Amino acid sequence: MSQTSSHFPTDHPPVQTPKVGVLLINLGTPDAPTPKAVKRYLKEFLSDQRVVELPKILWQPILRGIILNTRPKKSAKAYSKVWTKDGSPLAFHTKAQAEILNSRFGDNVMVDYAMRYGNPSIEKQITKLKEAGCVRIFFAPMYPQYSGATTATVHDKAYEIFSNMRWQPAVRTLPPYYDDPLHIEALKQSVEAGLAKLNFDPDAIMISFHGMPESTLHKGDPYHCHCQKTARLLSEAMGRELTISFQSRFGKAKWLEPATDTMLKRLAYEGKSKIAIFAPGFAVDCVETLEELCIEGKEIFMEAGGEKFTYIPCLNTSDIGMNMLETIIHRELAGWI
Repeated sequence: MSQTSSHFPTDHPPVQTPKVGVLLINLGTPDAPTPKAVKRYLKEFLSDQRVVELPKILWQPILRGIILNTRPKKSAKAYSKVWTKDGSPLAFHTKAQAEILNSRFGDNVMVDYAMRYGNPSIEKQITKLKEAGCVRIFFAPMYPQYSGATTATVHDKAYEIFSNMRWQPAVRTLPPYYDDPLHIEALKQSVEAGLAKLNFDPDAIMISFHGMPESTLHKGDPYHCHCQKTARLLSEAMGRELTISFQSRFGKAKWLEPATDTMLKRLAYEGKSKIAIFAPGFAVDCVETLEELCIEGKEIFMEAGGEKFTYIPCLNTSDIGMNMLETIIHRELAGWI
């Protein structure tokens, strides 16, 4: 809503009431579970040098000549298994989170969402917030654990957009919240609620994080340490042992270990016939959790001799998760609202 003032000349353009914008930003998703849409998405995603840290002159021929001609069909099949009438799980969960938070903050705070790759783009949503009168914008990358390939590339994109603006908004960013007591407590309550619904007591509880090339650890990326601390704090809070692993390997490089698929087989071979698994590195469920863990992970475990398998969902839009996000964001907006 525009405001009027006797201090403005009669021919002065309308002035928006100053607002604070909050932008939840997740990784991204294809627009449809089709090879064409997936190819478009993967081209943007895998061209980011924060994601694939190889010189463009070496990587782009491989990407365009091999990967984009083979991987989209396989990935589209995976997406089609979890696609819903509301679209991609990652997109509709993130959108729903933004809508819930928007209803919880006052009229002078506008909460929306964007995707680092795909739609809606960060540039489009920043423009939308600015046009609505947001002179201060809080960026919230939805990654509890920090990584150059996730959190940093969100910052890169936002600052790139700002570099082309004459009138830039004031900016804040959400710090990684992997060890925040609010996050650990939310995970504890969520996992324990999931376990309470089971008709069996798991022999092992797995905690699966998205994988990263091992080289990122040696280059100084804190992601591996953040994952380990999340697992340790949660294990202590629950009073139960958690088996940590890393999923979603890609390419021939050595990745963080142990690998989730390998660990699923190992547990079954060791006689752990009943397991529960969850993924606290994801703010919402997506193809990596619903297809790779819930569907493919179960198949791997059962084929190796397992008997009972359950996947415990991400925090998504649960009351536990939304209360955590609201409290953390409200805390980070201190002095702005």
